[in-house]
Amino acid sequence: MLDPNRSLQDQYAPNLVCFGCGPANPQGLQLKSFVDGQQIRAKFRPGLYHEAFPGVLNGGIIGTLLDCHCNWMACYHLMLKSDLASPPCTVTAEYKIELLKPTPSSELLELQAWVVESSNRKAVTEGTISASGVVTAKCRGIFVSVREDHPAYHRW
Repeated sequence: MLDPNRSLQDQYAPNLVCFGCGPANPQGLQLKSFVDGQQIRAKFRPGLYHEAFPGVLNGGIIGTLLDCHCNWMACYHLMLKSDLASPPCTVTAEYKIELLKPTPSSELLELQAWVVESSNRKAVTEGTISASGVVTAKCRGIFVSVREDHPAYHRW
């Protein structure tokens, strides 16, 4: 049963070492995604070491945050859709990031993601990063659940 006070990552993948969202990676970004109705949300406070140049977040960090957050939306959606006790392991098949405005590195960032279409093993999601209520970046990604012969199958 979902605990609304714990992130999806902490509940379903406490040993995950992913740089973006792995609870078991002390040097990673430690993204924490929480269910909010049909969406998931997260907050992230960048450090100076995440900057591309003074005051602006690195585009690679933006891509990592959105990739991980949208992936968690996909696996959570597929879990509910298939009535599973835990999310299937999903991987990124494709994603596109649009950097709309400079993302400040000095503010608390808010992420959200939602599903726009899905099948039994695939979910297409969209997501955004906002600073002070202004969307600075957006993502559209395709995420697929993997089978036992895939190297990522047991990563949760």
